[in-house]
Amino acid sequence: MLDLLLTIVSFVLVLGVLVFFHELGHYWVARRNGIVVEEFGFGYPPRALKLFRYDGTDFTLNWLPLGGFARMKGEDAGDMSSGSFNAASRGARAAVLIAGPAMNFFLAIVLFAASFMAGFPAPAGAPQIVSAGAGAVALGLQEGDIVLAYAGAPLQVPIVEEESITIMAQQPGTSTPVAVVSRAGTLMEIAVTDSATLWDAIKGSTYRPVLVTEVTALADQSPAQLAGIQNGDLVYAVDGETVTADLPLNELINERLGQELTLTVLRDGEWHEIQVTPRVDPPPGEGALGVQISYINRMATMGLLPSLREGIVNTGSYAAIVLSLPVLLFQGQLTPEQAQVSGPVGIAQMVGGAVSASIDTGFWFPILRLSAVLSAALAITNLLPLPALDGGRLLFILIEAIRGRRVSPEREGLIHMVGFALLLGLMLIITVRDLSSAPQTIDWARLMGQ
Repeated sequence: MLDLLLTIVSFVLVLGVLVFFHELGHYWVARRNGIVVEEFGFGYPPRALKLFRYDGTDFTLNWLPLGGFARMKGEDAGDMSSGSFNAASRGARAAVLIAGPAMNFFLAIVLFAASFMAGFPAPAGAPQIVSAGAGAVALGLQEGDIVLAYAGAPLQVPIVEEESITIMAQQPGTSTPVAVVSRAGTLMEIAVTDSATLWDAIKGSTYRPVLVTEVTALADQSPAQLAGIQNGDLVYAVDGETVTADLPLNELINERLGQELTLTVLRDGEWHEIQVTPRVDPPPGEGALGVQISYINRMATMGLLPSLREGIVNTGSYAAIVLSLPVLLFQGQLTPEQAQVSGPVGIAQMVGGAVSASIDTGFWFPILRLSAVLSAALAITNLLPLPALDGGRLLFILIEAIRGRRVSPEREGLIHMVGFALLLGLMLIITVRDLSSAPQTIDWARLMGQ
């Protein structure tokens, strides 16, 4: 019961914030273009109460807490009087319509950036000393040493050479100031006064991230399973060639199809060498070894400017992915099941899961990242050229610009009303499907390396 309540409340709050900013964009640009906004509502009617009146606009609180609206004068009627939406120029009307999605894109950038600043999962590995600096030599570290842990907590560095990324320190597992180092296949301990001294020694040396690939699943009767590979194994090398971000495991395996090779893995603090032969023609979806692998993720942070840059990049990347879906479906590279559209129920399930994950892990990343994705999705959806959506209204303005005269506002309003009814029907179908299928969840804890 508590989980259901958390899901409902979190869904209402998240959706409310996203729709509020969307409508705020419409409101702000409409007012700047002399269009009268008769009502700015928090939630949807019926009205609960009128909060106040400002600059000709009634600000109201409504009973259905699913976002909000900005009702402009004459928006869906033939009103051509001064201050009405229909009486505004084409450019003004287009700017008002674009402002809502634009605000959601802006919000997505901010939320993505906040997720990078608050802590995000970054692929990481253990630092292997390539050339020891003076500080490392003073501690007794040598070329080839892999620093695995300090005070009982894993010690890792980002796999990308990015100074703006800082791996967040994990809680020590012990109070003993000892670094665990692997040297020539043997684990040893080196006394270090504090973690800062160890980090200075590592950063003052040339190093590379290793042990970046973890086995997360095995196919039944696959070469990997029969050879004794286990879930949780960290792959270090293939036939003596070290697995790195630049030389991934898949690439090394594909060079040796049908040939016996030796995998060097670290398992529970012990090194193992495993002989296995990757298949030339594996069953569909299994791969040559029959393993599922992933990077080791650890929580990291970024500064303000790098986070804003990543916010812009992530928002653009997500928009590009969504826009490419129809092409991928047409080409058969994506199945309809893989490109399923989520309705309110599916989105609520994901939001509830993200909030629960944030509470459980203590990190804001799940809810910030999901909210950013939903904000970008809301922007893209509203720009679709469908009746009743902002994109559909923009389409009528484009038709007006091409033919030199506008479609009758009454006729356009009727088309939008019919389109809205059809969209509600589609939403009902999607909701029924969401209710009859398994809950849509994301394994945030695993994604975050928790």
